[in-house]
Amino acid sequence: MVIISFILINVSVSNPLFMSSSPQLLTDPFLQLPTETGVRVVWFTEFAGSRHTVNYGEDLNHTAVATTIKLSRTREDRNSKVGKQTEDGEIYQKTTTRDIWRHEAEVTGLTPGKRVPYQVTSVRSDGQTVSSDVFTLASSPPAGTPLKILLTSDHQLMPMTPANLQKVAETVQRVDAVFAVGDLVNVPDRASEWFDDRRGVAFFPCLQGRASHEINKNDIKTVYTGGQLIQHAPLFPALGNHEVMGRFSMETDLKSQFSDPFPLVAAEQIYAQNAQELNPNNDPKVRQTWLKNNSFNTDTYEEIFTLPSSSTGGKKYYALTFGDVRLVVAYVTSIWRSPSLAANVKGKYRESEGDFHNPTEWGYGQHIFEPIKKGSTQYNWLEQELNSPEFKKAKYKVVMFHHPPHTLGENIVPAYTDPVQVIDRNIKSIRYEYPKQEDYIIRDVIPLLEAANVQLVFYGHSHLWNRFISDSGMHFLESSNVGNSYGAFIGDKQRNNIPIGYKEDYVATGDPNGLEPVVPTIDPLIDENGQPMPYIASNDLTVFSIFDTGTGTVSSYRFDIAKGGGVIKFDEFKLKQST
Repeated sequence: MVIISFILINVSVSNPLFMSSSPQLLTDPFLQLPTETGVRVVWFTEFAGSRHTVNYGEDLNHTAVATTIKLSRTREDRNSKVGKQTEDGEIYQKTTTRDIWRHEAEVTGLTPGKRVPYQVTSVRSDGQTVSSDVFTLASSPPAGTPLKILLTSDHQLMPMTPANLQKVAETVQRVDAVFAVGDLVNVPDRASEWFDDRRGVAFFPCLQGRASHEINKNDIKTVYTGGQLIQHAPLFPALGNHEVMGRFSMETDLKSQFSDPFPLVAAEQIYAQNAQELNPNNDPKVRQTWLKNNSFNTDTYEEIFTLPSSSTGGKKYYALTFGDVRLVVAYVTSIWRSPSLAANVKGKYRESEGDFHNPTEWGYGQHIFEPIKKGSTQYNWLEQELNSPEFKKAKYKVVMFHHPPHTLGENIVPAYTDPVQVIDRNIKSIRYEYPKQEDYIIRDVIPLLEAANVQLVFYGHSHLWNRFISDSGMHFLESSNVGNSYGAFIGDKQRNNIPIGYKEDYVATGDPNGLEPVVPTIDPLIDENGQPMPYIASNDLTVFSIFDTGTGTVSSYRFDIAKGGGVIKFDEFKLKQST
């Protein structure tokens, strides 16, 4: 008999609202990288410890010993909301390293299709033992196994995220996997955003049913705890722009570092000009470290997650088979810059006038982190993966990446292409153009996916729900209104600060790439004119989507925070048959 624990509060796991003098785990365990006969179990502590193990099996009589690493870049700063720091600068008055250890054990010898109980235990250096509750795990499901997969995105410590994930758990009971398409936190090196932000909205607590966030709507207060999901189901994330950290410093605050990534090519130019001073012995490791610290990195994301590793992209982009699904995860994201055209703004369309003569302070527009245009390393990998036997034989072919190819949202403009810098004579202005015909997603990636008979493209970034379908029957789903929305732009409602008088035409309303949004098939929202709306962009409604591989359907649900009540299924569509 399998015993499954659903206790939501346990003193063994840190909770900002329940402080204990006893030793604690920082997170519950969660599942990573399942294979045919095994799965990885990962958890975190704030102590190095002397021994960390997973006990598993019907009687918990099998043991796997964990390996431990210390996260290299996790820090807190004056803006952190953690422990006793409720206001800026109370405890952490400057950027400070926070020591966190990650433990990972590989559970092997599992029977495909069979769940078994497991429990993790960490022994501190002083001999005190800390254990988790008992959860269940399984190896990768065999083909033909009906699965329910959560499609989610853009958690970012948004206030409704705990409610969203709590409703997932109440509606589906237990999901079989979580596909998270980026923007998991806001500032990736700020440890508390992953583990224990005292506002009760950190990433892991929300997905483990250990969040604690109060929503006050219409004078009714409700505390939401998130859902106990990833203790039992593997998590497969994609990189969003909020998983990319900018130029490293122990002097400036973490948000400033996150907001200030430098293009690698610009950092390489500065390095080349100062190489003798920076690296007199021409040590390649010194060069690599300097370039990373002076451009951008995804170190914390890559240290936190165990993912399939592609030969060229490592953990940044990957593919795997899970049941009947071949999941292809691409690294398609760019730095978010303000659309403001004000003279003092370092934005997506221009540089601040005060920085015209100081290129080290330029933002270089909305620059792309990892190339995916035709001929790039990632494009070649993607093309090879789409032609692989594993991909071709899969019943369901799913591709996910962060940046939208089709949306009514704000963040699809400008085109997804390298900014073209235009410097007016005598530097009267420095602006950036984004040629629409060179949009790498639309020009290069989508034709690849169409030719490979991809059935579903899942993405986020604009914080809303909308979906589209191409002439070939390929579905596009953006289900990222988890915690809040930045709006939908259709009809008379126009995107903010669209440049006028620039060389390129920047689309103010509708999908810039030519598809019409699909009206929800079951229960669409109705606008003020009595017409069904093809989107959800609300700060009172939170949305999630479930992919049921048993029926081949994707169902979307909404929950009204203000009204309460039950979850409403408002849309459902079926994927076309694989060819």
